[in-house]
Amino acid sequence: MSASTSWIWASPVNVDALLISVSPVVVYVLVALVIGLESMGIPLPGEVILVSAALLSARQELDVSPLWVATAASAGAIMGDSIGYLAGRHWGNRMFTVLGHRFPRQAGPDQLAYAEHVFTRYGVWAVFFGRFVALLRIFAGPLAGALRMPYPRFLGANALGGVIWACGTTTAIYAVGTRAEVWLKDSAWIGLALAVAVGVAVSTIFRRRLQRAVARYAAEREQRLDEPKSSRLTGDAARPPRR
Repeated sequence: MSASTSWIWASPVNVDALLISVSPVVVYVLVALVIGLESMGIPLPGEVILVSAALLSARQELDVSPLWVATAASAGAIMGDSIGYLAGRHWGNRMFTVLGHRFPRQAGPDQLAYAEHVFTRYGVWAVFFGRFVALLRIFAGPLAGALRMPYPRFLGANALGGVIWACGTTTAIYAVGTRAEVWLKDSAWIGLALAVAVGVAVSTIFRRRLQRAVARYAAEREQRLDEPKSSRLTGDAARPPRR
């Protein structure tokens, strides 16, 4: 048996003790930090962090508050998007080029072109609903700034979408986690694991659908390569975003 896998066969880890040892403040800070960085344009699992924190708050023996989880997520989303907006407004193409090189699968040219297409077509509604879609959640702030969307309009849609997303997700996961703990009193962590598994499955389905949409749009753009285009971020948006 190798040393790298011997831990699997050792005494079972006390999951309850491990969870109880987590400081609530650490949970709140981690939620705000990861969601904030994701909103600035860095591909991070913000939604996974929020779901995990909401599940922790469902454990009655822990001191993690669902209200503070939602508050931390809302603050991270609003502040991160605002910083991303300023970065996109000042650096635009250079920022997207760096992100594309560092994260080609999540923020490559095809993903950026599709996000720009959505923002150009729907304007502030893309900011609001973009909070619920992983790809748009990454590009919302930077694209809105690069496309010169008025900041007051952006902030209103961003704040409303961020609060609804954070509070709605936390409330739903907290309710599921609480019910799972009631059903599985002796093995509550199994209920949490099942809830996480369901969340990952749903997230995977939506991610694959989004990937197909990006691929379709990329194919459509390829067919229009010979058409004259105006100077744009990615060669897609010829008109300013709808206000």
